[in-house]
Order: sequence, then structure tokens, then C-alpha cells
Amino acid sequence: MIHVTAYSKTEGLREGLSLDQLTAMDWDWYWVDFEAPTDEEVKLLDTYFNFHPLAIEDCLHNLQRPKLDYYDDHTFFVIHAVNQAELLREEIDIFMGKCSIVTFHKQPAPALETARRILKKSSMDEVDEFFIFYQILDKVVDHYFPIMYKIEDHINEIEDNRRNLSMEMLLDELFDRRSELLTLRQTVHPMRDLLYRILNTHHLDGVRERKEYFADIHDHLIKVADMIASNREMTQDIRDSYLSLNSHQTNRTMQILTVISVIFMPLTFIVGIYGMNFQNMPELKTDYGYFVVWVVMISIAYGMYRWFKNKGWFD
Repeated sequence: MIHVTAYSKTEGLREGLSLDQLTAMDWDWYWVDFEAPTDEEVKLLDTYFNFHPLAIEDCLHNLQRPKLDYYDDHTFFVIHAVNQAELLREEIDIFMGKCSIVTFHKQPAPALETARRILKKSSMDEVDEFFIFYQILDKVVDHYFPIMYKIEDHINEIEDNRRNLSMEMLLDELFDRRSELLTLRQTVHPMRDLLYRILNTHHLDGVRERKEYFADIHDHLIKVADMIASNREMTQDIRDSYLSLNSHQTNRTMQILTVISVIFMPLTFIVGIYGMNFQNMPELKTDYGYFVVWVVMISIAYGMYRWFKNKGWFD
């Protein structure tokens, strides 16, 4: 689908135009959005807009790294949005020309819909292609925060463990959160580098005129990057704590089993001796030998229990 928005002082803001209408009139600026385009629509990037073949090739390949390329009559940007439902990176390609902006994406992009709604409410005296570019970037970055807050809430739930989940389930959830943080970091860090390059370019006059706005987006990216780093450290601390607790519980179990084994060792020795099948054993014909052996074994077991308890092995 191709969505065309254009503006001129005589016609005002128009939406739903065709490319023929776009060519037939003189517009102050226009925005053409390619959403999940067909093969025929993709060809228009070359036949109608005459974009550079390398830029078009980047559009067709999945998940190019966020970048900025300069060509003779347009500038090409690759930015990354994140699907909030599935937490997958989605590429948005932007062609910036004189008084024009063309966006290309293979999946629905909520950030662009939000930018389009803001555009309708804005004063047209302030709007140009760089205003639209700023709104797209701003809304893409703003959509990172709900994802980050959701991951943060999940990490806090794992730390509190109010659901009384087993340690295995907690660790599985923890590693899922770490994987989500890794996906977000692989998106945010290149975007942060791209914004830094945009802020320091000398080729985009419209960026210099709105430098404080683009700097604000860069600040947001730095904030998200810091949140990612902080939460990754938290997940590592929680993981280490759970592993230490698991190791402690294992050592505690082994300690108890060792105490039980040590207590039964002399008892097993005594029972083993009197379980031998010799005919002439001195104590076998003693009237109270059986009871004496029981008293001896119970005394040994109790004495060892008291000794281990005084050592603190049962605390």
C-alpha cells in the first residue's frame, strides 16, 4: 500500500493522493509511505523516484544496520523500530529529498501512524520534510520505553518471586528477559550512533535548524541504553544470587547426608561384626549381649548427634 500526503498553500493538506496527482501539481512538500509494498510498487522507487540502486537494494534486504548514506539528490536513512508484541526488530527506510520524504517498511509501523496523526494537528507553517523526519524518529524511539518498562517489571517480579515459582522456572524466565534486553540493546546502540552522526552532519540544514529536537531524541536513546545496561546488571545479580542459593542448598543437603552417613558408619561396623557366621564368638552366648549392643549403638549415635549439633551442623 502507498499512502501519499502532500501540502501546498493553495490546496492545504491533502491525503490519499495518487502518484499522478502528486506529479500534476506543485506541492510545498510531500510524504509518500510504502507499507508492505507489492513487487510492482517496489519498482516505483526506481522508475518514479529515481533513487540510487544501492539504497533500493538496502530496502529489499532485511535488517540493515541503522545508517546514513548521502547521494546526489537525496539522503538515505535506515532506522529500527521494535515490535512490542513479539519484540522483533523491524526496519524502516527513509529517503529524504528536497521538500520530500519517502518511507519504506515491510510491516505496519505504529510509530509512523502516530507521526501522521501529529502531522494533521500541526501548524503547516512549521511543517516540512525535516519536521516529518523528526516526528518519525521521535515516535520510533518513544516506542522503546514501554518495552523497556515491561521488561523491567518482569525482572522485578522475578526478584520478588511472589508466585513462588521453582528456581528452574525463575531462571528460565530470567534468561528470557536477558534475551529481550539483548535484542533491545542491538537496536538502541546503533540507533544512538546514528543520531550522533545526524546531529554532527553538515549536509542536513533542516537538522541544524532543529538541532535541540534531534538532540532530545539522542538523550532518550542514551537513557534507554543506560536502562538496558542497568537491567542487564540486575539480571546478572539475580542469576548469581539464585545460583549461590542453589549451591548453598545443595551443600546443605550434602552436609546433612554426610552427618547421617557418619553416624551410621560405627553402627554399620558393629552390626557387620555381629552379623558374621563364626561359631565361636564370645558375646553370642551372653544373656544380655543383644541389649548391651543396642545400648552401645544408641549411645554412639546420640553422642555423635550431640557432637555435630554442638559444632553447628544442624543450625
